[in-house]
Amino acid sequence: MALLVLGVLLWAAAHFFKRMAPGPRARMGDGGKGLVAAALAASILMMIFGYRMADGAFFWGRHPATVGINNLLMIAALYFTSPGPKKGALFYRMRHPMLTGFLLWTIAHLLVNGDVPSFVLFDGLGLWAVAEMIVINRAEPNWTPPAKGSIAKDGMFLVASLVLLAVIGWVHTWLGYPTFG
Repeated sequence: MALLVLGVLLWAAAHFFKRMAPGPRARMGDGGKGLVAAALAASILMMIFGYRMADGAFFWGRHPATVGINNLLMIAALYFTSPGPKKGALFYRMRHPMLTGFLLWTIAHLLVNGDVPSFVLFDGLGLWAVAEMIVINRAEPNWTPPAKGSIAKDGMFLVASLVLLAVIGWVHTWLGYPTFG
């Protein structure tokens, strides 16, 4: 469990580094991007291996209703993490579409994974996403939305999200975690 917790903490620290320590980050120049990318890659590996090795109480699991809700939330999560909200007409005024999509991803996964390691992973990452939105809003209070795009772009990115969900579902099923039904 310690590896999982450390992975979540490293993920958050790497993302907050620029805002919490702007001076040291600026002094690192472009090399700092590589360091942050390496820290993020390490955090992902720590979360994967930590999650797979972690053990804890089990409270709920997959249910046909939660699987369906999960999949609907995942379509929204994938859409919001795509360029769709910034290039389309429906959500172009949304300030944090990618972080919102990430938060929806954590909620969707908690619906079908009711064990302690899932609480640590998905609650931890969900809390990070909310904290990141707060930190960005405080650091940059004056935000201007991008120009309104077209509804055709919304449709294009929605179709891409559906295709990506099918691919992700296939990979999950191949790894032994069936996502559809």
